[in-house]
Amino acid sequence: MPTKKAPVTLCITSGKGGVGKTSLTVNLAFALAEKGARVLIVDGDLGLANVDVLLGLSVKRTIRDVLDSGADPLESVIYLEPNLGVLPASSGVPEMVTLGPEDQSRLGSVLTTISSHFDYALMDTAAGIGPSVLWFNSFVNHNIIVLSPDPASLTDSYALIKILSRDHNRKNFHLVINLANSDGEGLQTYETLEKVAKKFLNLDLQYLGTVPDDKSVHKAVRGRYLFIQKAPQSKASQALFDLADRIKMLKEMTS
Repeated sequence: MPTKKAPVTLCITSGKGGVGKTSLTVNLAFALAEKGARVLIVDGDLGLANVDVLLGLSVKRTIRDVLDSGADPLESVIYLEPNLGVLPASSGVPEMVTLGPEDQSRLGSVLTTISSHFDYALMDTAAGIGPSVLWFNSFVNHNIIVLSPDPASLTDSYALIKILSRDHNRKNFHLVINLANSDGEGLQTYETLEKVAKKFLNLDLQYLGTVPDDKSVHKAVRGRYLFIQKAPQSKASQALFDLADRIKMLKEMTS
């Protein structure tokens, strides 16, 4: 049954690839589900799907199939747990990356329909500043930027924030620092980007937290399983459970 309150939609995105965004998304979704929420993961990398690969899922229907056939979108959702679903995307379909206005409108309707059955919808986008990335970021309630301490990640994250702010009127950005050597390095990375965004874009970026570089994460990616499920006591898992609590606070801010 649909939830009584409107779902919280979050776009989890990054300016640069290789920052662990998809792994963070699926494990964060599990953390939220563990806390009693109904959670949907949307693979927003429309042309190069990877959520299903990361989780070792067998996919029969994708977002593209729903758009092409007009079928019931809920039939495309794969459930990892009773309250944790995945809406897969298609892979190797470049035209999905540059959907026209009509297809974007239909995609928005599909996502609204499916999301109404959940408390949270986490949309994992492609990296960069492509059309689909910008569309997903414009569609949601909250924008979460994932970056690493790597200087290139900082630069590309700033570029993404600049475009979304200037061209798509997005003003509230929440930062998660991933793959950091320490909480201190994560906070310093945030402060560096926050200072530049304040000076040149007049934006106050919000700090959501740091997820440490953790060998359990790398093992899980190679083994195609959720590290938060297999290693719940690891530093990365504990950081994501804390992050889930902060995400729940965002729900209270969503009208």
